[in-house]
Amino acid sequence: MPLPPAVAAEYPFESHFVELASGHRLHYVDEGSGDVLLCVHGNPTWSFAWRSVVREFSSTHRVIAIDHLGCGLSDKPQDYNYCLANHIANLQTLIEKLDLRNITLLAHDWGGAIGMGTAGRMPERFARFVLFNTGAFRSKLIPLRIAVCRIPFFGTFVLRGLNAFSRAALTMAVEKHERMTPAVKAGYLAPYDSWANRVAVNRFVKDIPLKESHPSWSTLVDVETGLEQFQQHPMLLVWGEKDWCFTTAFLDEFERRFPQAETLRIPDAGHYVFEDAPEVFLPKVREFLSEHALA
Repeated sequence: MPLPPAVAAEYPFESHFVELASGHRLHYVDEGSGDVLLCVHGNPTWSFAWRSVVREFSSTHRVIAIDHLGCGLSDKPQDYNYCLANHIANLQTLIEKLDLRNITLLAHDWGGAIGMGTAGRMPERFARFVLFNTGAFRSKLIPLRIAVCRIPFFGTFVLRGLNAFSRAALTMAVEKHERMTPAVKAGYLAPYDSWANRVAVNRFVKDIPLKESHPSWSTLVDVETGLEQFQQHPMLLVWGEKDWCFTTAFLDEFERRFPQAETLRIPDAGHYVFEDAPEVFLPKVREFLSEHALA
């Protein structure tokens, strides 16, 4: 889909696509050369969220930022099973087709479970991890404002009909609202401009596994089980402490599971930490990559 000129100016990257086994196309950007930084977004964002990372590191690294199926500029099939296992399988396909190795994973929100789940299935391809306000383990913590969006029929109407989830995030997920210019807001909303194009936004919310009977519960258990093998891998945890969704309780759990991890707490940043504090985390990420340089 063509992006509005103001959005394209914010996101001036060449589009690439990989065809999945389902026949659908997964969109990604692929800028620069060198060690691979693989950026995996959550809901309701897309690779647009990583534009500051792409700009900052593409002069020294190969930066790849994907759009999950149903998100961003990827295909948005209406009858697809948008579940955690399939998102993991799709990311595996991209990694295999591009033959990516020595990957540094950068993941946010749902990207944590998808990215760490993928790493767990192909650990030999992953070297370092930078996780932003995310989760990759079972939790029953769910904010009321998200739980409401899971109510049958009502939730679908709110998410797909009113685009309320994506629109609300433009204010609720950030602390420094002056940074959310009209072009930036338009960028986040551009791929989700119709009922059909919001299909994955809705399905992501429905796919949060809170109990054993949920179809994605066992997949999340596998993701969680796979974390242990990365305890000795370099890891940086970047956290906006004003996040009401992936609160510092999730950070505490990551620190418990990865006691060797470095942590960057950003007190005045919210869930969209990449909008609130790029000037804080980008230098720290570069320092982390330098300190844990790949052979």
